[in-house]
Amino acid sequence: MGKREVVKRRKQQYESKNNLTVILIIAAFAIVIVGMVILTQYKPVGDFIVPDREVAQQRDGLTMGNPEAKVQVIEFADFQCPGCVNYWDVLEPTIIKNYIDTGKVFFTYSPFSFLGSGQAWDESSKAAEAAYCASEQQKFWEYRDLILANHNGENQGVYTRNVLLAYAKKLKLDMDTFTECFDSEKYAQKVTDSNSYAESQGITYTPSFLVNGTIVNAAELVQAIENELAK
Repeated sequence: MGKREVVKRRKQQYESKNNLTVILIIAAFAIVIVGMVILTQYKPVGDFIVPDREVAQQRDGLTMGNPEAKVQVIEFADFQCPGCVNYWDVLEPTIIKNYIDTGKVFFTYSPFSFLGSGQAWDESSKAAEAAYCASEQQKFWEYRDLILANHNGENQGVYTRNVLLAYAKKLKLDMDTFTECFDSEKYAQKVTDSNSYAESQGITYTPSFLVNGTIVNAAELVQAIENELAK
């Protein structure tokens, strides 16, 4: 074997060794990341807030009120959205009391889950999936209240698997049914479809509301409802 061939073979061996080292480093890093994500989801659940709120008298799934009401309102919201929490905390009780329970408004909640996009554990989407699972047991609104009451910013690791299961347990849901629903990602496609629906309606921010087909923000909601009722 000539000197040139020896040098060439040694170079190939050196490059192969380096490539293997790089692959092993990447694999180890990936294992660490996956392990961290898993440990995060299974960490113990601390205390959380249980809100004392009135719910609408008439509710079914993700809707509240009389389906035949003159005004149809759709809320597009992300469970991690601070503005959505503010609407829920400040304005929604008034909307329920003055418009939904009086039969003037039929209200629908439509998840628009985008704030967790790109995260290893997408809290926006996972919270929405869990809420859909709670809806199977007629507890969507109560479950949503628990999520929003414990909001602590965007992508802060608040809505882990254990926490989302703890909310279901607090509401005395059938835990075998709920856990199977959530862990199977039964509603993952539904969450994706809900996002597509929001985008198809021209929604670009949360919370947004469609009032008889017109997009308004939270500050404009009451006036928009009143305008429709006056027609």
